[in-house]
Amino acid sequence: MTRERLYLYDTTLRDGQQTQGVQFSTAEKAQIATALDALGVDYIEGGWPGANPTDSAFFDVAPQTRARLTAFGMTKRAGRSAANDEVLAAVTNAGTQAVCLVGKSHDYHVEAALGITLDENLDNIRASVAHLVAQGREALFDAEHFFDGYKANPDYALACCRAALEAGARWVVLCDTNGGALPAEVGRITAATIAAGIPGDRLGIHTHNDTEQAVACALAAVDAGARQVQGTLNGLGERCGNANLTSLIPTLLLKEPYASAYQTGVTAEALRGLTRTSRMLDDILNRVPVKQAPYVGASAFAHKAGLHASAILKDPGTYEHEDPKLVGNERIVPMSNQAGQSNLRKRLAEAGLETEPGDPALARILDRIKTREDEGYSYDTAQASFELLARQELGQLPEYFEVKRYKVTVERRKNKYDRMVSLSEAVVVVKVDGEKKLSVSESLDDTGSDRGPVNALSKALAKDLGRYSAILADMRLVDFKVRITQGGTEAVTRVIIDSEDGKGRRWSTVGVSANIVDASFEALLDAIRWKLVRDVHP
Repeated sequence: MTRERLYLYDTTLRDGQQTQGVQFSTAEKAQIATALDALGVDYIEGGWPGANPTDSAFFDVAPQTRARLTAFGMTKRAGRSAANDEVLAAVTNAGTQAVCLVGKSHDYHVEAALGITLDENLDNIRASVAHLVAQGREALFDAEHFFDGYKANPDYALACCRAALEAGARWVVLCDTNGGALPAEVGRITAATIAAGIPGDRLGIHTHNDTEQAVACALAAVDAGARQVQGTLNGLGERCGNANLTSLIPTLLLKEPYASAYQTGVTAEALRGLTRTSRMLDDILNRVPVKQAPYVGASAFAHKAGLHASAILKDPGTYEHEDPKLVGNERIVPMSNQAGQSNLRKRLAEAGLETEPGDPALARILDRIKTREDEGYSYDTAQASFELLARQELGQLPEYFEVKRYKVTVERRKNKYDRMVSLSEAVVVVKVDGEKKLSVSESLDDTGSDRGPVNALSKALAKDLGRYSAILADMRLVDFKVRITQGGTEAVTRVIIDSEDGKGRRWSTVGVSANIVDASFEALLDAIRWKLVRDVHP
């Protein structure tokens, strides 16, 4: 059976940049565009030229892509021609193959927001699209507030779409701008639009996630006949975000009826890079990846319950809807107080620790995990600490160094600008190869700002560990999470630390104490010991 073509349109660099707290540099936009092109999307919307310096600069240095680089703007303003509208000119001057223009399709917005007549708005749409077509550009019309507009005045919403098509638009994109439409009505209205004479192979869908249903709404539009799907990486976007392409793409490629009915520009090989691309974006944004993200999250294929883990060992299909390798992810069987011995032995084997069924150490490890989780530890989110605990019980954890004592001080004092600033300092005494070593470190960064007591401890601990210091040189702390596990005067603090090194490895460790510094130091010690286990005794 011949599969019908679906076109993927990415708007991470434009709509995604409207996420609160997100602002890409020009270099970052180029890096993301290159990754999107490698993934296989058909269109990359680079931004709104003229709206801000970064977007304009991006189009000046934009990378060469197989995907169609697209500039975004708005239809011409009333009272002037398309050729004499400087805002429209800035968009066309970007020189992209494709241009997407947003215009009103809801009568209320035309009259209340723009303050013009309905006919004037239709004239603006026609003239703007015709202007692009006359320049040899592929024109897309972004029908803003289409679903709300259709429910209020279907004839006018459809008239806006027809105006764009008659002027030569390649695509008319139906936008759920407020994100309040539900999948059933998106499907119904998309089907009605096609029945009214707007061809499905000229229709796109652009959904927002304000009801947590943007992906479902996009799929409903595809089911109804739309053939272009818009979204963003990791669901970035204004308010609650846009349809998440890291969920949409694998669903279209792997799930029926889509996998058999449609094809996209994303190959099976490119799909295996999806998780890496998702996490690259989080790295650029300095965000911790969402563990529960479908397909690409670290917990997407994690099996904690003992019953589930036991079944997974026999057949992964028992509790996995897809093979994680298809999207570049991996299966995780974390350790917790719900774990059984089959789960434990598999997790130990993954760490290179072979055990026999019935080994007394297995029961001891499970007992320690259950006892320590009662105390506030969490090993399903700290796999490296679990491995160290297991190695200790199995007699396979070398003692690389011994901490004799440590001290942390935090001082407030005036700097040279006569401003009060903090300065954290740590002193750590360790014994390495029979020799005591004292290290002192401050937590100042390159700008002279204090990075806190945990940073000072980390630097002091790694400063002089004798022959091990060189091994730790490429290690860095990338995330630090604190959780209070009990309230009141008996509060217990759990600290989870994520570390990574130059080999691309990332690992998590846990510490628990009533004192946040002690909990942090315990997690730091585990992070260093795990690194030494990997590199000294691989």
